Amino acid sequence: MKPCSGDYRHKLLISGAELEELKKHTGSMAEAFGLDRKIDNYMGTRPITLYRWDLECLMDVIDLALTDERDYPDKSAQEFQALNRLGTRLRQEYDSVYGEEKALPVEKAETQTKGKSSRKKE
Repeated sequence: MKPCSGDYRHKLLISGAELEELKKHTGSMAEAFGLDRKIDNYMGTRPITLYRWDLECLMDVIDLALTDERDYPDKSAQEFQALNRLGTRLRQEYDSVYGEEKALPVEKAETQTKGKSSRKKE
């Protein structure tokens, strides 16, 4: 996916245990437009540029990993804590930029689009 000129670029430094744990879960990012390769190749020496859809994907992957007992049976383990810290940082970054935006409930979105057509009337 190509970013547009108005897309916000998030520059985040992910390193150490946080990066190690994140790299363990790149297989869950298979449908993420190259994000899995981007994370695999990332060395953690400079900030990585992520876009909104990257943050959303990473937050979802981290949430799934943290709630999976097979991945992290011990919630007090260093690995769990590192991934949890990263998830919290990503959520804070996301909320600081997009927190004001609220998605419309499905019913309201449907009623707002009823009767509207993208075709020009002749």
